Amino acid sequence: MKKKLYIETYGCQMNVADSEVVASVMAERNFEISEDHDQADVILVNTCSVRDNAEKRVWGRLRHLNALKKKNKSLKLGLIGCMAERIGDEMLEDKVVDIVAGPDAYRNLPYLYDKAVDGEDAINVELTVEETYDSIIPKRMNDSISGFVSITRGCNNFCTYCIVPYTRGRERSRDPKDILAEVRDMIQNGYKEVTLLGQNVDSYKWLPEGETKPVRFHHLLEIVAKEDPALRVRFSTPHPKDIKESVVKTIAKYPNICKHIHLPIQAGDDEVLKRMNRRYTVEWYKNRVEMIRKHIPDCSITTDVFCGFCGETEEQFQGTLDMMKWVHYDTAFMFKYSERPGTYAAKKLDDDISEELKGERLSRMIELQNRLSLERNNNDIDKVFEVLVEGTSKKSEDDFCGRSSQNKMVVFPKQDAKIGDYVRVKIARCTQTTLIGEMVEKIDKPTI
Repeated sequence: MKKKLYIETYGCQMNVADSEVVASVMAERNFEISEDHDQADVILVNTCSVRDNAEKRVWGRLRHLNALKKKNKSLKLGLIGCMAERIGDEMLEDKVVDIVAGPDAYRNLPYLYDKAVDGEDAINVELTVEETYDSIIPKRMNDSISGFVSITRGCNNFCTYCIVPYTRGRERSRDPKDILAEVRDMIQNGYKEVTLLGQNVDSYKWLPEGETKPVRFHHLLEIVAKEDPALRVRFSTPHPKDIKESVVKTIAKYPNICKHIHLPIQAGDDEVLKRMNRRYTVEWYKNRVEMIRKHIPDCSITTDVFCGFCGETEEQFQGTLDMMKWVHYDTAFMFKYSERPGTYAAKKLDDDISEELKGERLSRMIELQNRLSLERNNNDIDKVFEVLVEGTSKKSEDDFCGRSSQNKMVVFPKQDAKIGDYVRVKIARCTQTTLIGEMVEKIDKPTI
């Protein structure tokens, strides 16, 4: 009889993709996905350690899930992912969980489950330089028309504030053949959009055996785009120090590569960027933005940015606000700095900005970006966008919603369309988060 597996996923898109790898690994050992944790034989919580709030959410959830074990003595609870890598051994010792697996140990999960059933310590947090989960086709766990494919694992950048290189290990690229196998599987299963994932997609590099010329990221983008012109292609996340003109030109060349680049700035001051070990300057970043605007005038540019990093002065923070205004980001993920144990910043730099000041600066950033987003969306009124229909609007059963190539949410009356269709929509009005319009026509594939 099949056992039931319930997976909860926290954090980034990479964790979503990893959960699908885990589901595939466990399926080979006769586990099937359950949507009800009360029916599960094992619950795996896939975790994030990038920010303190992410870990606090997991702690709260683990307390709740532990209560289920009192009702079901055979239930096993597992912690996987970045938080498992960082503090999983402590949680196993304290009997908070039964199974601990780091990001490179997912093939080992069936064995760890058996050990836990036998009452033994079940932990593997060993990081490797080889594991890319080659030959595993992830088991998609929802009915979405959009999915994720990891093209690299780990990170070599070692930004001083970031825990990722310590929880996910060193960077390595996946074989294009494995990537294409996943993409083809998605196409066969009706997916209309794929997002290629990596901590730094720009540094993707695969050297086939016996070859001297490596496959770079722009080559991979082109390979995936040409696989099916009706499949939209997105990617996340490029690093400003590495993004190449060849990548931008490839985006411009293919209609089905979305005209959206998420380009994290993190801060708008050279001294702060240096303390962060970002390895680019404000001027370099501006040159990258100008290059993007030159080749893709209608490209949406979004970002990650945070305030309150060690030693940040008011003048330096103002530089970040000025940078946000200069780029005129469409949207931004904005945060206040939270020190992560184990990072260089936690060991060597003083977290000397008060929580009150961090919060005040974050409020100013959010207020500015809200205004910028509304201005950007106002500029789209009367334009026509190609939209992939994703589902029914949350606010009205009479409306569909979907994203444009620029990754903007578009809402429009249902008419003659269905989920998974490409449609052209003329924008009539907007909010700071949404474009609202009327469907003009259906189309077979992206054309712009």
